[in-house]
Amino acid sequence: MMSGNTMRQKKTWIFQRTWIFRRTWIFQRTWIFLIGCALMLGSMALAPAILAQDGPRTGDDPKRWQAVAPGRVEPWSGEIKIAAPVIAAIGEVLVKPTDKVFAGELLIRLHDEEVRTRLATAEAQVAMRRRARNDQTAANRVIDRRRSEDAVADAERAAVEARAAIDAASIARRAGKGSDSDVEKARTAYGRTLDRLRQDRNELRKLVNDGGVPLPAAVDGQLNVARTELAGAEAALEKLMIRAPIDGTVLQINGRAGELASPSATQPLLVLGNVSKLRVRAEVDERDFGDIKIGQVALVRTNAFRGREVAGKVSSIAPMVDAGRINRGQRGATDVNVVEVLVDLVEPGPLAVGMKVDVYFRPEGAPTQ
Repeated sequence: MMSGNTMRQKKTWIFQRTWIFRRTWIFQRTWIFLIGCALMLGSMALAPAILAQDGPRTGDDPKRWQAVAPGRVEPWSGEIKIAAPVIAAIGEVLVKPTDKVFAGELLIRLHDEEVRTRLATAEAQVAMRRRARNDQTAANRVIDRRRSEDAVADAERAAVEARAAIDAASIARRAGKGSDSDVEKARTAYGRTLDRLRQDRNELRKLVNDGGVPLPAAVDGQLNVARTELAGAEAALEKLMIRAPIDGTVLQINGRAGELASPSATQPLLVLGNVSKLRVRAEVDERDFGDIKIGQVALVRTNAFRGREVAGKVSSIAPMVDAGRINRGQRGATDVNVVEVLVDLVEPGPLAVGMKVDVYFRPEGAPTQ
């Protein structure tokens, strides 16, 4: 058994350890509390600066604005995303980003050797069937119809060759072996062939509608079938030519020679747009839908150019309300739907396509500053 003196010593040691533990625990809790208070005061001090960056600028009177909405800068034509119409390997990419292109210009050529073989076979069939038809005599009215059909077929072939001449001229110009005048001459010649084709088709249609022309003989039908197969081969070849649908600027290319292009690819093969003018696609809160009007004045601001404002006017308001597409963080359950509003910029200034901006809609009749 322990003596009384030993028991007193043990109790004293336990008391001292308990007192030290409680003192250390209180000390740590006090420091945690003081640090938390310091962080809270610091955040309160920085809040005005943060709000000044993300919200209306310092000095803005909130009453000046009918609504404020996020937006994204885009070309005046919108971003035209072009995908491959068929699954095929990319044979040649003929342009690069920032290149200016004209409507109909060849941008990307897909692998086409198999289709060109089919085209050559169809051309040989047409030539053979045409010679067989010409070896047979026919009445004058039949001869007139044959001449008219031949004129249309020849004009169609000339149009195909004229378009190929435009492609060759534009490729040579980009390679430094041609000039703009060569391209313009080729385009002018192509326009003349189209005019001739329309004229020949009208004459054939008039001849058939006048009546009195005998039905086609077997050799005529065989030639028409061969010409139809030729037209199908030419259409298949044209499908492998990725062309510019409008005059514009190449904004993005997502393919290289040798890669496989597909209509179901996640990214478009090519993106282009008319950047001669810019506009902003803004997403206005559905609660402000009734306040925005066509022609309303708006100011566009971006954090990339602080202190700069770009003026614009509302040119279009979508007829429906939908979920927003401009990602500004994770959407929550309290988020509201938006209506898309297009704002044409008077002068784009430093803004670039794809840039995120804030659009401030000025109330009608409000004074400008």
